[in-house]
Amino acid sequence: MITVAIVEDSAGVRENWARLINAASGFKCVGTFASGEAALKALPSLRPDVVLMDINLPGLSGIECTARLKELLPETQILMVTVHGDNERVFAALQAGASGYLLKRTRADELLEAISEVMRGGAPMTGEIARMVIASFRRPASTPGLEAARLTPREEEILALLTQGYSNKEIADRLSVSFDTVRTHLRHVYEKLHVRSRTEAATKYLRATERLGGPAEKPEARRR
Repeated sequence: MITVAIVEDSAGVRENWARLINAASGFKCVGTFASGEAALKALPSLRPDVVLMDINLPGLSGIECTARLKELLPETQILMVTVHGDNERVFAALQAGASGYLLKRTRADELLEAISEVMRGGAPMTGEIARMVIASFRRPASTPGLEAARLTPREEEILALLTQGYSNKEIADRLSVSFDTVRTHLRHVYEKLHVRSRTEAATKYLRATERLGGPAEKPEARRR
């Protein structure tokens, strides 16, 4: 019997997945949660074999929840589930400890097979996600400027939002952190990139992402 927990803010999706899992032979849903915070409180005692984790959760993100959960339950396998594939989030999720990455439109039989596969030691991904990962590996691994800077995943996340035109307060709201936390991270980014302003940092980041073949969205485009 493979035990599964679901962390998903959509009640409809939670219920559908729970019904699907409980109706399948050899599977059992042991809990459903609408937020990462609720999951972190309950899952250590439930100790599920597999967790289906929505990446876009309110409050604590699915990526951050995954990182914390793997510290508490290192043997639990986590499958990230999202609406759209996104290079940065795919790799951030895998780096946080996820064992696979699926799109929400994945068919019911494919979802059950992915759960079984991850229990066999596999790393299930939809074809679309797998192609994106392969394409990323075909590009240069990194750019000298950002690689040498040794930015943390959170610093890169904040820098990416900065280049899209978000203010410090907006970044804090999106990441569910304090304004002072964002300001501290940005200070570290400036020091590591050897720049003195948001404009210089954004310019350096945009040049790096363009060399990788994935230019960040320009602020003007976001505001239209």
